[in-house]
Amino acid sequence: MTTDVAVPALGESITEGTLAQWLKKPGEAVAADEPLASLETDKVTVDVPSPVAGVLSETLVNEGDTVAVGALIARIDENANAEAVAESPAKAVADASTNPAGAGENPQLRETEHAPEPAPGDEEDSALTLSPAVRRAVLEHHVDPSKIKGTGKDGRLTKDDVLAAAEAQKVGGPVHEPEARAPAAQPVAAPTPAAQPAAQVQGERREERVKMTRLRQTIARRLKEAQETAAMLTTFNDVDMSAVIDARAKYKDLFEKKHGIRLGFMGFFVKACALAAKDVPSVNASLEGDEIVYRDYLDVSVAVSAPKGLVVPVVRNADRMTFAEIEKTIADFGKRAKEGTLTVDEMTGGTFTISNGGVFGSLLSTPIINPPQSAVLGMHRIEERPVVKDGQILARPMMYLALSYDHRLIDGREAVTFLVRVKEAIEDPTRLLIDL
Repeated sequence: MTTDVAVPALGESITEGTLAQWLKKPGEAVAADEPLASLETDKVTVDVPSPVAGVLSETLVNEGDTVAVGALIARIDENANAEAVAESPAKAVADASTNPAGAGENPQLRETEHAPEPAPGDEEDSALTLSPAVRRAVLEHHVDPSKIKGTGKDGRLTKDDVLAAAEAQKVGGPVHEPEARAPAAQPVAAPTPAAQPAAQVQGERREERVKMTRLRQTIARRLKEAQETAAMLTTFNDVDMSAVIDARAKYKDLFEKKHGIRLGFMGFFVKACALAAKDVPSVNASLEGDEIVYRDYLDVSVAVSAPKGLVVPVVRNADRMTFAEIEKTIADFGKRAKEGTLTVDEMTGGTFTISNGGVFGSLLSTPIINPPQSAVLGMHRIEERPVVKDGQILARPMMYLALSYDHRLIDGREAVTFLVRVKEAIEDPTRLLIDL
């Protein structure tokens, strides 16, 4: 019995994605709910699970193809034996050696036609253990897979293995020409009859073209739309972080012991923004046509760095959360952003954004609004600077704050007032407790 595998629902407003990588190949056994492929959408990367246990008998799309929700991408044979089905790819590889045209018709073998030749006697093994993603990496980086030690299951090569080998090759390995490769110690064929030592081509200039991921394309499109649509302006202020630093130093051990999470800066800023939004509600509002939508809740989008770009999961009802709840939620988001397990729903529906460029060393920036939101607060690195206080010049841990806002909805006076309220709450955290 054969079961079709279709692209699952990906969330509201998402109708298609890109098949980033096959995690299984034809002939391999799969368990029910085991991931078959990695699918990249505009917002997250999700796994496509197997609906049943069996053997992956056929893949219907290639890596890099765009697939719509509900489209068939593979078939699972519930009754097949994994070893028996695996003979089919092996036979195809054998046929490909005598019939290159036939190999080109098999989507799983298209990229092997010009791949580096494996060591003698290992043709079948090399072909069977290279996944499509690994083959592509081998072709792009011009490495010999037979000389790379695999770290995957049963010693198979992974994409990371190939990338690591390519990086090592750049640092101290052989120099590769587009058509031929030779060890660094050997002369490299030159266009002229006279041969030149490899050392003389070490300065070779290279270019690499990599297709943008769907996430990066979406980020680019939305940021450009924000610039073209909103009347963006940024106002700045600086804040003395002494009080917050002292509070963290005094209570961090008790806080972690009680709540199991470290007390960070973000909890203070989320609470400060929630307090300031009560005085300046337009910062937490949005424009819909000719109407302004005001909210009595604050859903904070917290910018988090992920391997494929910046993502903004949402801390919902942040104005009603405790410091511990805020810190736990943000820590969980950061962990799952690196793992690529955030869901679409968790990154949808924020009303205000906080971006902390300070963790990367940024001193000052002008953050861009995330539509349909109307404002974004940018945090930056803390550094000691001379400050005049009570007639004395003192060294204080200072941070620049930047508030970018949509001037169509928020007046300059309101933006400055909001930022001053945040500054006051951070410099005197007691205000957060007594709602001032």
